Amino acid sequence: MTRFIPRLHLLAAAAIIGLVVSGQAYAAAIDEPATPATAPSDKKPDAKSETKPDAKPSDSKAGTSKPAETKPAPEKKSDREFRDGYKQAYDLIYKQKDYAGGITVLKTLGHDDHPDVANLVGFSSRKLGRVEDAKTWYEKALAADPKHTRTWQYYGMWHLEQGNRLKAEDHLEQIRLICGQGCDDYTSLKSALEGNSTY
Repeated sequence: MTRFIPRLHLLAAAAIIGLVVSGQAYAAAIDEPATPATAPSDKKPDAKSETKPDAKPSDSKAGTSKPAETKPAPEKKSDREFRDGYKQAYDLIYKQKDYAGGITVLKTLGHDDHPDVANLVGFSSRKLGRVEDAKTWYEKALAADPKHTRTWQYYGMWHLEQGNRLKAEDHLEQIRLICGQGCDDYTSLKSALEGNSTY
C-alpha cells in the first residue's frame, strides 16, 4: 500500500503537467501578443496624440489661451485582462470576420501603442476599406516596434492593394533582414507578391 501512494503522487503530477502543457499549446495556437510590460515599447501616448483633431488653438485675438480638449485614454488593463481582450478581438477578427467589433475590443484595452494591437487595428481597418486609417495604424505599430514582421507583412499587402508593388517589395526585404526567408511573414508576403495568395 505504501508503494501505491507515491505512484498516485507521480500520476497526479504528470496530469497537472499535461494540463499546463496543453494550455500553453492552446495559447501558442493564436497570434499571442507580448504582454504590455514586455512589449518593445510601452510608452504613454504624448499629449498630442490624445488631443482631438477638432480642438481649437488658443484664441490670439482675445489674448486668452484655452487649453486643448483631450479625450480621456481608456484605462490600461492588467496583463491577464490584456491577453483575454486581445484573444477576444483576435477571434472576432480572424474567425468571425467582425472587423469593426474587433477594433472596438482592441481600443478598450488601453494599449493603442502596443505593436500587436496597432497592427491588428490596421489589418481590420484595411479589411473595412478604411485605407488611410489602416496606414496610420500600421505606422503606429512600426513606430512602437520597427522589427514587428507581422506589421511589415500586412503593410506590404496594403501597398499591394494600393498598386505600389515596389514598396511591398521593400517591406519583403525588411522582413528578410529581420527574420530571414523562412519565416511565415516573409513567405506570406512573397506569395502575395507572386500572385499565389490573396491578401
